[in-house]
Amino acid sequence: MSGEREFHDGRGDGLKPLKSLDLSSVNSFAELLQAMSETAFSGRKLGVAYDILLEMSKDTNCKVVLTLSGAMTVAKQGSIICDMIDRGLVHAVVATGALIAHGLTESIGLVHYQYNPNDSDETLYKKGYNRIYDTLEMESNLNNVERLVRSVLRESKPEDGVWSSARLCRALGQRLSEVDEGRGILRSAYEQKVPVFIPAFTDSEIGLDVATWAMSEHITQSGKSAEQLDQAEILTALPSFNPFIDLQEYAGLMRDAVTLGIFTVGGGVPRNWAQQVAPYYEIANYRLGTEWKEPRFKYGIRICPEPVHWGGLSGCTYSEGVSWGKFISPQEGGRFAEVYSDATVVLPLLMKAVFEKLDETA
Repeated sequence: MSGEREFHDGRGDGLKPLKSLDLSSVNSFAELLQAMSETAFSGRKLGVAYDILLEMSKDTNCKVVLTLSGAMTVAKQGSIICDMIDRGLVHAVVATGALIAHGLTESIGLVHYQYNPNDSDETLYKKGYNRIYDTLEMESNLNNVERLVRSVLRESKPEDGVWSSARLCRALGQRLSEVDEGRGILRSAYEQKVPVFIPAFTDSEIGLDVATWAMSEHITQSGKSAEQLDQAEILTALPSFNPFIDLQEYAGLMRDAVTLGIFTVGGGVPRNWAQQVAPYYEIANYRLGTEWKEPRFKYGIRICPEPVHWGGLSGCTYSEGVSWGKFISPQEGGRFAEVYSDATVVLPLLMKAVFEKLDETA
């Protein structure tokens, strides 16, 4: 009959059958995620992310950029990131300044606390606690971080006298390595020679630390007290800081990569700043007459709860990025996984599985 349905068997059409998750046959995190890749929904996405990350980690020609946003260090995920760096799985980190600042408190032996919902935010403010959802950062912690930043600014000098976020992160990492008070992203990055970029630098405690240091230096050099100077004059004191040094250093790092991979936790500025390297090369070629190879990402893994339909940057898909020339399309060999979840739930599972598998073959 015309319009009658055909009843195909999926195998005949080349479809992959799913398998029920049998926990009795699972003996490791790696086996769990592999089995989850044959299930459905976010479980399958996480299993696919595991497979791609494992391939990316084993590709010796692949440079991997890790982008981080959200309160990952306050949420006690910092040691996982340190492990990724120390194991050589990451070749550049692009992060928010807040995430790095809160990680610094751990690196100098300080702690965060659980939030007691019986305490009002007004009470927390009076007691010197800053709330981040269900966690507390003490203001005194951030004051200790400021003292660390100030001492590095006064005692370390960049090669041409101009700071960038990556230069400051290297100097801070070196100091953390020397004092040896705890693990931390900047310490691991310094010891493994991995650059750390903070593109939205002034949107962070560290940015405010650098700004107040510059104003303090101006006051000192004036020979007057702060009360004797006009506020407008003090606010014109600027640090010797150039964010374009970061842009060019990052672009140079990507230049010689045979293959590129990106692992994004969250989204926002770190994600977009890291991904724009290919369009940067493309428009440079168009405007400068150069013929530089445009470094597009082959691998992409994203953990983020932001849905696509809001139209926000953090929710845009890798396929959308293909239209911008940022990624190699799946038809050309690109491999992507997007896991819509809270990273504090799935990142530990994902990395534990990858570490297990890499240790098996080491």
